[in-house]
Amino acid sequence: MRNLSLFSLLGILVLFAPGCPGGQGSTESATSSPVDSTSVYQVEFTTTKGVFVVEVNRDWAPRGADRFRELVTTGYFDDCSFFRIVPGFIVQFGINGDPARTKEWSSKRFSDDPVLESNRAGTLVFATAGPGTRTTQLFINLADNARLDKSGFSPFAKVVSGMDVVKSLYSGYGDGPSQGGSGPDQGRVTSQGATYLDANFPKLDKITKARVLGQ
Repeated sequence: MRNLSLFSLLGILVLFAPGCPGGQGSTESATSSPVDSTSVYQVEFTTTKGVFVVEVNRDWAPRGADRFRELVTTGYFDDCSFFRIVPGFIVQFGINGDPARTKEWSSKRFSDDPVLESNRAGTLVFATAGPGTRTTQLFINLADNARLDKSGFSPFAKVVSGMDVVKSLYSGYGDGPSQGGSGPDQGRVTSQGATYLDANFPKLDKITKARVLGQ
């Protein structure tokens, strides 16, 4: 595992891309609309590589769990690409293919959860650029990344089936330019959405549908 500084970690897991309103918007203590506060629930992701299921435990990080459920039930993740994959580290997603939807959510920051669970392999976590900056971007840990715990990254769910699907997502483009790679530029993903990704990174895998099981 690479020995990364906190600065590098924040670069890899940054929530607000260049050009996004990182210094604007209020921080909410809860989601912007009421959600079912069931303590444990599962979400099924159907992707271009197959299906994986995550189990959300609200006791781990209630604010993150509630925002995640809101995003799923409003269809936010449908047609989102896995735009950043660092093998042996993380899979990142959560920028909508429609720039208008991304912009709509960019100001809906919500308050941090304390880190009660470690960033173990398979855990699902909201990305952050610092305190109070979480909105829609998430990452799945591909390895045990306990060093992220002290930086405020609070897992709220874990992959319970289909981790082989997660590990098979296309990673051939490498990391983004901000990390010295030739993968998607997060600023352009944010501003241009699927138009940019489909034209320049056609091999990226996508979420075709995310749904709460049992609903």
